[in-house]
Amino acid sequence: MTEDTNALAVTLFSEILTADQLLRNRLSRVLPKGMEISHFSVLNHLASVGGERSPAQLASTFHVTRGAITNTLAKLEWAGYIHIRPDWDDARRKMVALSPAGLQARDRAISAIAPLITKVVGELGTNRVRTALPVLRDLRIQLEDG
Repeated sequence: MTEDTNALAVTLFSEILTADQLLRNRLSRVLPKGMEISHFSVLNHLASVGGERSPAQLASTFHVTRGAITNTLAKLEWAGYIHIRPDWDDARRKMVALSPAGLQARDRAISAIAPLITKVVGELGTNRVRTALPVLRDLRIQLEDG
């Protein structure tokens, strides 16, 4: 790796990490009271897949430990946003489904964050965002594989 390539890589990752931190801070401030980004992420994922997932599948999807996903799921279940049931085929496993209240909470969260993300994309310009997406997607895929 040349010195220029190394500096470019460091700058790229520095920008991504800083943008991630700033975005998380801004999202945390506009999410409905008591909802964390991890809660929204799980609710949004369950809404988009439209079915049940096991805690292990969710942990894999979000690249977190089973302990971390168990903690998030316990909070979501306590809030009434998800249902957790035994897997009828394997009693050692559990299955997680979105509840109607969870779908409403996810929809409220989307409504709360939509103005923020729409404003950011509008200020950047849709063409610039469309240009950046393939690079960010390829970066994510490369990091998932490695």
